[in-house]
Amino acid sequence: MGKFILRRLLLLIPILLGLTLLIFVFIHLLPGDPAIAILGDRASPENVERVREALGLNEPLYQQYLDYMGGLLQGDLGRSFITNRDVVDDFLQRFPATIELSLSAIIFAIVLGIPLGLVTAKQRGRWGDQVGTVASLIGISIPIFFLGLMLKWLFAIQWPILPDSGRIDLIEYYIPRVTNFMTIDAILAGEWGGFVDAVRHLILPAVALGTIPLAIIMRITRASVIDVLNEDYVRTANAKGLPSGIVDSRHILRNALLPVVTVIGLQTGLLLGGAILTETIFGWGGVGTWIYDAVTTRDYAVIQSGVLMLALIFVLVNLLVDVSYGFLNPRIRYS
Repeated sequence: MGKFILRRLLLLIPILLGLTLLIFVFIHLLPGDPAIAILGDRASPENVERVREALGLNEPLYQQYLDYMGGLLQGDLGRSFITNRDVVDDFLQRFPATIELSLSAIIFAIVLGIPLGLVTAKQRGRWGDQVGTVASLIGISIPIFFLGLMLKWLFAIQWPILPDSGRIDLIEYYIPRVTNFMTIDAILAGEWGGFVDAVRHLILPAVALGTIPLAIIMRITRASVIDVLNEDYVRTANAKGLPSGIVDSRHILRNALLPVVTVIGLQTGLLLGGAILTETIFGWGGVGTWIYDAVTTRDYAVIQSGVLMLALIFVLVNLLVDVSYGFLNPRIRYS
């Protein structure tokens, strides 16, 4: 196991190096000029040239890349062109919001997706399976921006039972930022009303963001459970008269979870990459909107380092998924 993890970590080096080059080339192919984004469209050519020189944008591209990599190897991820703030500081300030939203969405998807997948698989061909199939297809097909707007219209405007944007009611509650996880900071401050309010603010964006993973997890669970139901050990367990709950948990789900865990890991990594549409619709202010704003203003340092850190997190999440295989199925051995 230790050698397997070490090999995977060493593979991160060429992956991240290649990613830095791809990101660098991509952002320099984008139309627009960071200097003009800073100064505005009416800036004089002399001022634009002065800003470009100050930012090092007049250097050859290969030199800009080498300068960036030199800083990266020293732990310097650069500073924002727009705010002049350290990229790491901005990332650490915003990433807890994305984690809080992403984990809420994936928990919502897992808690509903796995049981629904199991139920529809055991009712294969009957009305429950058909209803579940239609619902999952709708969940996969519906655009997030449309679902988010509909949820806001229904539950924040027509029936105003949930807040429509933000992470907490800033007028009613003042919570010191310790971890930047709004729910955790509310608990640390002993502000239980603020905690409830933070959870209420989480519901709509988490449902909107978690609907597609929910549908995917449900479909994968259904397909995997159907395969396991035909195995001899399941038929033997049923023939021995074991309670259905024990058969489901010990014999069916445990052996059907490997592909489901893979999908959960991939979906978690994608959600942690920043849900731009969801964060924008609900005014969440996480990493997704941070990088989106950087793209619109051509803030090269934020784009390069922000995407790089998200890629690193995505790979580490999938490493944890691979390691979990050995615990879910003892027959798997890492060589």
